[in-house]
Amino acid sequence: MDYLNDTPISRKNKHLNAYERGQIALLHSEGMSAYAIAKRLNRASNTIRNELKRGTVSQIKANKTVEIYFPDTGQRVYENNRKNCGPKFKLLECYNFIEHVIDEFYNSNHSIDSICGSAKLHNKFPNSEMVCTKTLYNYIDAGLLEIKNIDLPLKVKRSSKSRCIKSNKKKLGTSIEERPESINDRSEFGHWEIDTVIGKKTKDQAALLTMTERTTRSQIIRKIADKSSYSVQEAMTKLIKETGNLFSTVFKSITSDNGSEFSELASIEEVVDTKVYYTHPYSSWERGTNERHNGLIRRFIPKGRSINEFSIEAIARVQNWCNTLPRKILGYLTPNEAFEDQLKQILYN
Repeated sequence: MDYLNDTPISRKNKHLNAYERGQIALLHSEGMSAYAIAKRLNRASNTIRNELKRGTVSQIKANKTVEIYFPDTGQRVYENNRKNCGPKFKLLECYNFIEHVIDEFYNSNHSIDSICGSAKLHNKFPNSEMVCTKTLYNYIDAGLLEIKNIDLPLKVKRSSKSRCIKSNKKKLGTSIEERPESINDRSEFGHWEIDTVIGKKTKDQAALLTMTERTTRSQIIRKIADKSSYSVQEAMTKLIKETGNLFSTVFKSITSDNGSEFSELASIEEVVDTKVYYTHPYSSWERGTNERHNGLIRRFIPKGRSINEFSIEAIARVQNWCNTLPRKILGYLTPNEAFEDQLKQILYN
């Protein structure tokens, strides 16, 4: 139907003004339908219908009752409704904050919670002009914001996981069961989780080596030639050289899965004072922090997309995005800020 295919694009979060009400009165008096008026004013047709209902009064002319729309009446009813509406119009009181959330969501790719928490942490708006994360999600569910549920990656893309029982796999080194409690409870800085991320499952495909610090959630992403133990060791050797004498202080331990690409990882224990632990086979949840961060990377590098297509500079931008994303778990500090705080304690204490 033409009606469905030619719906005007409405201006979200913008209320009708006096000029528009005057236009509605004029066009309606000329016999135009609510839909036609909506199209002319670039408004949603429901907005026009509601306005006509608000501002229409009954008058007697020539002994006949007629319905006439008056823009002043529509304005007066609107203002009274606004005064009496209570919490509903918190949305209007927080208009600048809402606009900030929408802009940041689409421009920075940050989550609703990260944007809200960061704004509060840095006092970008008075508390009276802000709403909490839950309220923002309620607004989205109610269709009050430009942001839709389909735009929220974790809200619509999560799928249930079925348990898969596989055969035993050879353990490569020290088991995670021997990992100290100071690592498990994240009370000590310098303990990392490591993994690889692939794009296409074909030969001669580049991969990503990802490392996540358990306390600060700081992320390292390196492009490697392929998903092989040689490429992993080559990347680790470069990282050791880049970090220098601080390596064993910043990288006290590394926890890996039992993938063949990490079969030689424990050999770094012979070079630096860093302990390597291996999770149980098929237990990715034992590296939950790193797994979640790999999910963030997938926003930019989806499964099936060749990593060969991404330059080192592009990978660095993804890493920077991850490390500048405010985190609720960090009190809405970014991983970069939390990591820098830990480094200062190491260097100056």
